[in-house]
Amino acid sequence: MKHMNSEVKEERTSNKKRIDLFLVPIVLIAAFLNLFKIWTDEYVNAYYTAAVKSMLQSFHNFFYASFDPGGYVTVDKPPVVFWIQTISAKIFGFHGWSVILPQALAGIGSVLLLYVLMKHTFGVWAGRFAALAMALTPIVPAVSRTNNIDSMLVFTLLVATWMLFRAVRTAKFGWVLAAFAMIGVAFNMKMLQAYMVLPAFYVFYVVATKITWKKKIAFLTTATALMLAVSVSWAVVVDSTSADKRPYMGSSQTNSVLELAFGYNGINRLTGNTSVTGSSHKQPAQTQQQTASSETKQNSNSSADSSQSSNQRKSSSSQKMQAPGGGNQNGMFNTGNPGPFRLFQKGLSDQISWLLPFVIFSIVGLFAGVKFKGPYTTKQKESLFWLAWLLPVAVFFSIAGFFHQYYLIMLAPPIAAFAGAGAVALWSMYKQRNGWKLWLLPGGILTTAALQVYIMSPYVSSIGVAPIAGVGALGVILALVLAVRKERKNSVTNYLGVAAMVVLLAMPAYWAMTPIIYGGNSMLPAAGPDSSSGMGGPPSTATNSKQSGFNGMQPPGSSSGNSSSNNQMQPPSGLSNSGQMLMPNSFSSKSSSSKQKSGGMNAEVNKKLLNYLTKNNTGEKYLFATTDSTSAAPYIIETGKPVMAMGGFSGSDPILTVSKLKAMIKKGEVKYFYLSGMGKGGQSDVITWIKENSKEVPSSKWQSTSSSSQQGPSGNGTLYEITLK
Repeated sequence: MKHMNSEVKEERTSNKKRIDLFLVPIVLIAAFLNLFKIWTDEYVNAYYTAAVKSMLQSFHNFFYASFDPGGYVTVDKPPVVFWIQTISAKIFGFHGWSVILPQALAGIGSVLLLYVLMKHTFGVWAGRFAALAMALTPIVPAVSRTNNIDSMLVFTLLVATWMLFRAVRTAKFGWVLAAFAMIGVAFNMKMLQAYMVLPAFYVFYVVATKITWKKKIAFLTTATALMLAVSVSWAVVVDSTSADKRPYMGSSQTNSVLELAFGYNGINRLTGNTSVTGSSHKQPAQTQQQTASSETKQNSNSSADSSQSSNQRKSSSSQKMQAPGGGNQNGMFNTGNPGPFRLFQKGLSDQISWLLPFVIFSIVGLFAGVKFKGPYTTKQKESLFWLAWLLPVAVFFSIAGFFHQYYLIMLAPPIAAFAGAGAVALWSMYKQRNGWKLWLLPGGILTTAALQVYIMSPYVSSIGVAPIAGVGALGVILALVLAVRKERKNSVTNYLGVAAMVVLLAMPAYWAMTPIIYGGNSMLPAAGPDSSSGMGGPPSTATNSKQSGFNGMQPPGSSSGNSSSNNQMQPPSGLSNSGQMLMPNSFSSKSSSSKQKSGGMNAEVNKKLLNYLTKNNTGEKYLFATTDSTSAAPYIIETGKPVMAMGGFSGSDPILTVSKLKAMIKKGEVKYFYLSGMGKGGQSDVITWIKENSKEVPSSKWQSTSSSSQQGPSGNGTLYEITLK
């Protein structure tokens, strides 16, 4: 701490050609948080893992990111991250850890990149603090330990940032093109989410470059055109390919990549409008309890409430996600309620907001005295970049209608950057007694400690009173001592500063470890003492511990004592009759287990069903067909055989028609159909036709009664056989 003020040339020069020994433990911490025990998660997010299994089998599947080996439907995202995961699985073999590895390495890479970005301008101590803050931001390791896309997305955007900064420093237009092209690559990872950083790129380039306005406009226009070309390159190829020669574009309603990009994966995230054809208002068909994806789709099951038995209603009611004190106060997917203080609400604050008050004080200090018309120092220009990244993204998450907690990793780089730069700047102002600015450091420490007490308070039953009281008391004491201390340039003051940083990072560090300690949810990753639930919020009131997987639902072939409800329309998975969230009971990747088939489902392949289908297959392309990807994914992962998810991810995609299905059956492509109460939206006519034109296979021939199979996402179902001549 005592050397933080020497961010000047000699410190940067001394570290330029040797390894920064302070950085080594930071990288090791990041590596531990991102990599330790990833080998225990076998299925990961099964929706994406099944796609990797399929993509390994042919270039056709690889290029289109097909969910199933038969090339029937794609996953709901562009292919770049899945290409990387498939290459990793090709090199290391198909395992859960091999599809996680690229994201885990990307999380570590983001820590290193942030260090490099901050060190060059703000000094080595700023780089160290920023890297450590990034590594210890709870949602960063939580999502990096899965095969979800966001960790790789953030890494790619940081690479683009490094290219942009280099473009400004070297005054070479080629680096500008490379930076914007990299954003185009990021678009092919998670579509419009990649564009959230564009305000920062435009503002920084305009402010930081010393060229004429005419050149600025020309260069940015050209770079933007390149970015758009790269962005839509894959989409244009896919959309221009005949529909009968490629898989259906999963989660779209018109079989179009561009519709998916600007609709479901774009504007609809802001508006919250995720309805599908056939209903004016839908609830998500796939939530914490489904394995299919980190993204939640919709189905048109809103009319199903009347068909659910009173016992099912009681079961659903007993597992509603509740806020402390009762009541469903945490919003859909535990993302709080829209408003200016949403990032401080339960469910979001413990994922990303631990250092936000300190960041606010840092922003005040870094921009103190800056005039709108400039001139700006290099530090101020780069601070403006991080501010232009932070504010639009924070505003989006404050008002958006539909997102998941792990999307908040988009806020991690600017928060960590300001934490690093601010620690150095506020410390300098404090030691130099720089007028009113000297109060920014103790003020930032005090308010940050107060927020952390607020964040932890709902978890007192899980973590106890001691850490909450400890952070609060130490934060107050250290802030007051620093505020009243007159001698500010001796070693005691330095130790106080170090102690304050340790206190403020202690609980974020613990929270970042919770996916390792308590187990993680690979489908909807979140950090916290209940991280295995994927809710990342305060403890649930769910009580029915005997039910497993998705609130007691079973995979294809498991038995249930409630057989009378088979094939009835049920509310979307993870929702009660009233549309409230349900708390899953056991689909986590528990750290105490040697191997977990979590993937958001904990599903076991029913060997009896698999043996029956394999034995009676007479050359059909598909092992069986089912309503959605949830039931299909574990069988694809385990066998590598084609299983048809007739309605795509959630069962709501309008892929099949009765005439198309008849043709497939006549061609001998499929004859067995497993139907449950889930995922009927968008294909009710098809399911009705199947039931009316098939014979039911006796459950004794295929249905398992072992308790081990009673874990999984699908509702109680029936196996049908159809043969047409």
